[in-house]
Amino acid sequence: MQETWEQRYRAGQTGWDRGGVSPALHRWLDSGELSPCRIVVPGCGHGHEVVELARRGFAVTALDFAPTPVETLRRRLRDEGLDAEVLQEDVLSWQPPEPVDAVYEQTCLCALDPSFWEGYERQLCRWLRPGGRVFALFMQTGREGGPPFHCALPRMEALFAEERWRWLTTAPGDVPHPSGIFELAHVLERAAAD
Repeated sequence: MQETWEQRYRAGQTGWDRGGVSPALHRWLDSGELSPCRIVVPGCGHGHEVVELARRGFAVTALDFAPTPVETLRRRLRDEGLDAEVLQEDVLSWQPPEPVDAVYEQTCLCALDPSFWEGYERQLCRWLRPGGRVFALFMQTGREGGPPFHCALPRMEALFAEERWRWLTTAPGDVPHPSGIFELAHVLERAAAD
């Protein structure tokens, strides 16, 4: 799997990459709904959001499977004099040294084959402290197959079920994507530990 993603980056086949920070992240930051904390950005890619979060004082850990985006992001952070931990890791096995406050989930879930979604959801729950939040953008492709895979809202509600998650009402709702598809923005809060 790592080789597939690395080939895509080397060939410039990164249609999921906006080329800049998502407007949803800007809204969450500007509204104060997401404020400086310990945050993980899984499947960070070129890391536009990682740079913005580091610029705004977050303690960021960024993860990606492929070496090319990891090295590109490390270089960019260094060039801009910003600090973030950027790791080449598998999101399905990596664990933080201690629970974090937030996860920014933008294009990681939709990049994973749906057969891995339940394991990924369990990982997010393990990463977060009770009351920690996932700031999620669920990709809406309206088609079969992927990546990106269609993250239909009913399936997301079943995946992030009330036993472990509380769905919070939040803006910005629909977020257009330059590729012509869109994302649904939601904030989910991890339930208290049993």
